[in-house]
Amino acid sequence: MNATAPQPAPLPAPGSLAFGLQLPVQAQSTLFAEPWERAAGPAELAAVAVAADEAGFDYVGVCDHVAIPQRLAPAMGTVWYDTVATLGWLAARTTSTRLLSHVFNITYRHPLLTAKAFATLDALSGGRVILGAGAGHVPEEFAALGVDFARRGRLLDAGLAGVAAALRDEFPTVAGSEILGLDGSLGQAPRPVQSPRPPIWVGGSSPAAVRRAARYEGWLPQGTPRGEMRPLVELFAKERAAAGLEAPAAIGTVTEWLYVGDPGWDVDRPCVSGAPARLAENLREYAALGVTHLQVRFPSRTPAELVDQVAAFGAEVGPLLAP
Repeated sequence: MNATAPQPAPLPAPGSLAFGLQLPVQAQSTLFAEPWERAAGPAELAAVAVAADEAGFDYVGVCDHVAIPQRLAPAMGTVWYDTVATLGWLAARTTSTRLLSHVFNITYRHPLLTAKAFATLDALSGGRVILGAGAGHVPEEFAALGVDFARRGRLLDAGLAGVAAALRDEFPTVAGSEILGLDGSLGQAPRPVQSPRPPIWVGGSSPAAVRRAARYEGWLPQGTPRGEMRPLVELFAKERAAAGLEAPAAIGTVTEWLYVGDPGWDVDRPCVSGAPARLAENLREYAALGVTHLQVRFPSRTPAELVDQVAAFGAEVGPLLAP
């Protein structure tokens, strides 16, 4: 047994671009899953996560849905692994990459349940958790869980406040919340490794989502085109300044499809490919917009090809993303 606790990846230096990966297999929407994923399972999922860990990826991400209605199943699929269970399983197979929920719908769970799960995950992983949270978008899923879809923004705000308090304090108190029941009388353990608590990144691309994210440690746009990023980044900075928050915050983006080298096959989608220097030059444009974290994605025909792309990007493109 290794007596040395795993250490989280260091935060990126100012002006540099960290990079992470939403993992395959665990979510199989037709919007982003490759055909090979339908026959894949835990072995392929682990192989990609380990490759990202070894290649210096800042994080690996896992999605969250509880139940997909039949109406949306043709587009979204029904394969959505449980977020916390999957990240916990991956924590034992990786050493330094951070473990991101991208994104976790905390309105589906009481804040104490979410805090307990992510505090435990942070303790077991040696302090590698990032709680990415969002408002959700499937009305039938809300209805099935007895949650009011029309109030999801308000519920998310209250849930974020409750989760943040419970991750920070063993006996959390949240003033003015009528739904949380957090009055300081309920303690939670184990406590997170990260202090004062694991970072919270908020997903979404609307101005309301950006304002919400600015109150926490990071923002995860949901497919916002590059050309629309600048005003939202400026809004994020303005909101943080107005709140008196001076600590650096993470600003993410989902990149275009990338391929290191010549794919030699029809990738059937817009894709930036070629030499590592070409990819790095393209991606450095995000840093000029204020982005700090890239969620990269690679077309692939097999899990082995995806593993090769992850390794090539970490070895050949990653070092070129420093300032």
